[in-house]
Amino acid sequence: MRIEKKQYLKQLRRWRIRKKVAGTAERPRMSVCFTGQHIYVQFVDDQARKTLAAASTRGKKAANIAKVGANVKNAKLVGAQAAEVAKAVGIQAVVFDRSGLKFHGKVKALADAAREAGLKF
Repeated sequence: MRIEKKQYLKQLRRWRIRKKVAGTAERPRMSVCFTGQHIYVQFVDDQARKTLAAASTRGKKAANIAKVGANVKNAKLVGAQAAEVAKAVGIQAVVFDRSGLKFHGKVKALADAAREAGLKF
């Protein structure tokens, strides 16, 4: 399959998920993004169109995260870090947006680490 077709199908999955998942001020959307090198997490209030908090492997608090890449080990660390950042802002419950990715491997590790750190979703 051509790369353009794969990218198009991934975008369709993203749109299909985003039709069903929306964040509010009380329960923001926890959006995850994995690139080849980094992991990004944002807590978004879709009604006000604002990012309430964010965490990533590129942040200042990411000193203990290995520079290897976006793997399962780093996903666990970023999930715990994201939960701490969210709690500092006052976020207790979120809606999880996996951005068209399958819920296994890195995505599952990040979600489980955030749940263990105290986020509810």
